[in-house]
Amino acid sequence: MEKPGLRERKKQRTREALIDAAQALFCAHGFDATTIDQIAGSVEVSPRTFFRYFTSKEDVALALADDQITAVLEAFAAQPADLPVLTALRTAAVEVIRTYETDARFHSLQDVISVNPALTAARVERATARFAEVASLAGARMGVDPVADPRPYLVASVALCAVPTTVVAWRAAGHQAAESELTRQAFDLLSAGLDYPAGPAVAGR
Repeated sequence: MEKPGLRERKKQRTREALIDAAQALFCAHGFDATTIDQIAGSVEVSPRTFFRYFTSKEDVALALADDQITAVLEAFAAQPADLPVLTALRTAAVEVIRTYETDARFHSLQDVISVNPALTAARVERATARFAEVASLAGARMGVDPVADPRPYLVASVALCAVPTTVVAWRAAGHQAAESELTRQAFDLLSAGLDYPAGPAVAGR
């Protein structure tokens, strides 16, 4: 792969610096109280430069979450062709999440998002906007056309909505395992099937 040129490296450094500055300000003052002028000023660039990289405060707050989804999809596409679709997704997701778990700023921004309902909703909305992309990758792996076969969209829904929502719910219920491990468990349960038998008390009514 060709290495990025000097201009591209400089742009990437500026983008990363804006994310770092936003994270520090959000943690210190809260998302709502932080302004774009403050974020730009921390990096010694103008607000106009900020808008070359991000469309809004929400955009910079969710940048790492967006990057994570992109990384998962790239890892999913790179999985061996003979892996079943959920196995390939689980492997990709766990692999990428483990990498992000070592990034302190990712955890900080996760905390900012988790206490802000608007950001939480926006994160879900931005993830669901990638349904077609995930469905296309799933369809290619399954050898079916997502337009004619509904299963790739079901896989996309599982990957973008069901698994992340389950991990959040388990966290709220007190599960302390790493996010990558909870994600693995969620995919494993889905792979085993959800048509659980009725319990003894119910079956014996």
